[in-house]
Amino acid sequence: MESHFELNEVTKKLPKHLHKFVVKQPYEEYTPQNQAVWRYVMRMNVDYLSKVAHKSYLPGLEKTGISIENIPQMEGMNRILKEIGWAAVSVDGFIPPNAFMEFQAYNVLVIASDMRTINHIEYTPAPDIIHEAAGHAPIISNPEYAEYLRRFGEIGSKAISSSKDYEMYEAIRLLSILKEDPNSTEDEISAAQEKVEFLQENMGELSEMAQIRNLHWWTVEYGLIGTLENPKIYGAGLLSSIGESAWCMQDTVKKVPYSIEAANVSFDITKPQPQLFVTPDFAYLSLVLDEFANTMALRTGGLKGIQKLIDSNNLGTIELTTGIQISGVFSRVIQDKNNKVAYFQTIGETALSNRDKELIGHGISHHKNGFGSPVGKLKGINLPIEDMSPRDLKAYGIYEGEFMTLEFESGVIVKGKAITGTRDLRGKILLITLDECTVTFKDEILFKPEWGIYDMAIGKEVISAYAGAADVTSFGDVGKVSTTKTHKITYSETEKRLFSLYEKVREMRNSNVILEQRIKTIFEEVSTNFSKDWLLLLELYEMAIKNEFAIQNDILKVLIDLKSNKSYTKLIENGLVLCQH
Repeated sequence: MESHFELNEVTKKLPKHLHKFVVKQPYEEYTPQNQAVWRYVMRMNVDYLSKVAHKSYLPGLEKTGISIENIPQMEGMNRILKEIGWAAVSVDGFIPPNAFMEFQAYNVLVIASDMRTINHIEYTPAPDIIHEAAGHAPIISNPEYAEYLRRFGEIGSKAISSSKDYEMYEAIRLLSILKEDPNSTEDEISAAQEKVEFLQENMGELSEMAQIRNLHWWTVEYGLIGTLENPKIYGAGLLSSIGESAWCMQDTVKKVPYSIEAANVSFDITKPQPQLFVTPDFAYLSLVLDEFANTMALRTGGLKGIQKLIDSNNLGTIELTTGIQISGVFSRVIQDKNNKVAYFQTIGETALSNRDKELIGHGISHHKNGFGSPVGKLKGINLPIEDMSPRDLKAYGIYEGEFMTLEFESGVIVKGKAITGTRDLRGKILLITLDECTVTFKDEILFKPEWGIYDMAIGKEVISAYAGAADVTSFGDVGKVSTTKTHKITYSETEKRLFSLYEKVREMRNSNVILEQRIKTIFEEVSTNFSKDWLLLLELYEMAIKNEFAIQNDILKVLIDLKSNKSYTKLIENGLVLCQH
């Protein structure tokens, strides 16, 4: 099947289930005013951030093909990004955290295709192309940071969510969409804000995904680097916000040394951050990430790991000591008297894998009604089944055609006739398949002969538990795209008339055919019909100054009058400084 987006050397490695999140960049929907907003923010950023951003920022803009003059086109960015081993895809607003992280693991930058409106020129609660392209992309040109981002995606995509995490994701997505849409009502925004605040206060114990999202926020989004006394900006949220990039440097914003403690510091996406974390260098980010990964079920496994998967009520995987991986929705775990896993159970479609490749004949069509297996050693036998040689197996009565009774230390008893065993390339036994099988624990029957063939996974311990499937192809199209879509803004005829004036100014600048009479005509129409549009006036003033037209004085007078409106004061002042450059 042909892909609905351009594939290149990087994006062709993306698993199919991520394709559904990719949308076509709606380039033709960007208005001339959107283009002017991009230009204003980028000129402000380059002017200010050259002093306070990490040294990779300005060279990174150039390396990633991001222009100050025009909103970037995804195809153009991709051609340049592939030179540093990355790619970019366009998505609709926030996507689920696991999917976002998984894209990152494949060196793919997820870029929200929407463009902030003039009303949110300094900061937008919704992800937009300024945030993603001008915030994230430039720092990726630093190889050490790019590797941190990739590794973060690799580990983050395995973090186990709680059932509340998805609810929170949907609530934040809706709030950001409503806040960015000028047609949203106050009541709609207020109700969405209340829901986010309620969920924030009632999340309970933070899941792995909530914790790793905190780490992502305080580094990739809002990170500072260097010393506490003289930090530089590298986080995309700060690099893309002309308001917050200046505000965050003030002493009122507390600067804290970055550490694993940041995983427990939650954030409010709709407000400026009261404190920020400072890392000494990019290498330290990877150290903290590794330290956090050591606390995750991905590396600790065990009873707690399976319990996290059960609580998530989502597709997850456990791996046993033999390397066999069981992927499905985990529904139950029985623990023995030593608080170790005695038996686990999935419900519905389950797949068995080894080294992230599905075992032949053990996909979801074979295990469509769940899978259960004991874990541990046999009672009275020091040697685990997985370490037994063919001679050992025969000595303990575990061989094909033999009816056997296997009693585990935990109390689980498996009785049945061995049909076959499945081994890995090294000859280590992964599975024993039995017929006429009964599995019991105390007085409970866990498997009956009439249910068919029983496949018993072999392993003395659960060494890993993580979100998602071991083999990304096992379950086909996993994960869902939010049904809440970013609102397409509808513009009035008056607004369209304003945009046509922006387009005329843009054409003049691009063609470098700038006539005073044309500027005068546009200025008169703006003054008469769009008296509050400060940005178009700034663009006219910039051209008038550069060409030493007398009209500049009239435009400046109107801009100075507009400055009395506190909403525009700082924006106009900053713009006037830019015009002098």
